[in-house]
Amino acid sequence: MNNKLKSEALTIYLILASMFIAALVASNLIFQKFFYWNPFGWFRFELSVGILPYPITFLITDIISEIYGRKKANQVVVAGIFASFFSMLIVLVANFTPAIDGSPINNEIFTKVFGLSPIAVLASMLAYLFAQFIDIKIFHFWKRKTNGKHLWLRNNFSTFSSQLVDTLTVVTLLCIFKVIPWSLFYTLIISGFLFKILIALLDTPILYFIVYLFRSRFNLKEGEEIKIH
Repeated sequence: MNNKLKSEALTIYLILASMFIAALVASNLIFQKFFYWNPFGWFRFELSVGILPYPITFLITDIISEIYGRKKANQVVVAGIFASFFSMLIVLVANFTPAIDGSPINNEIFTKVFGLSPIAVLASMLAYLFAQFIDIKIFHFWKRKTNGKHLWLRNNFSTFSSQLVDTLTVVTLLCIFKVIPWSLFYTLIISGFLFKILIALLDTPILYFIVYLFRSRFNLKEGEEIKIH
């Protein structure tokens, strides 16, 4: 691969990493709002809006794992965790800053929306970090086992396992630290996991298409990865 293509591959990697970090930080900021979704009247999902960016993060790590390798995927996850903690620190400082009388958002409203429990946020972030590393590890396990074939298998198997760990751990910890009531526990577990599984199935064609574009652009063989430094 010539230097021009290497530079282009690096730029795309940085764009994917920035999208991952933005989606992760946004999910942590908006998760206290809940909504329902009842597709075709089949099942009523009751979900936090924070779940909406989550499938994007797992899709991106699967793309990076497939094209750039396990090391680069792990680096993005670690960077996302640091970005999340830093954003939470900024929110914490902002929450302790007193609002002036003419402020459109007063102290009470701001605290209600952004006054997150630091312990709950820490627990959620550690659970998410664990789930992402599981996703990447299982993805590459199946990639080795299939010699780079059957992308759908490693995409879905890795996501199913990691999303079960993430959903169960995060909802449990948020209930323990009283961020959400225990009455929502089973509803959020079932709705959250089924929603993530559904999205994982739907994003498989998207992953195939994006991987196809990468292979065409960078002349990659099936299972081959781009090495960038």
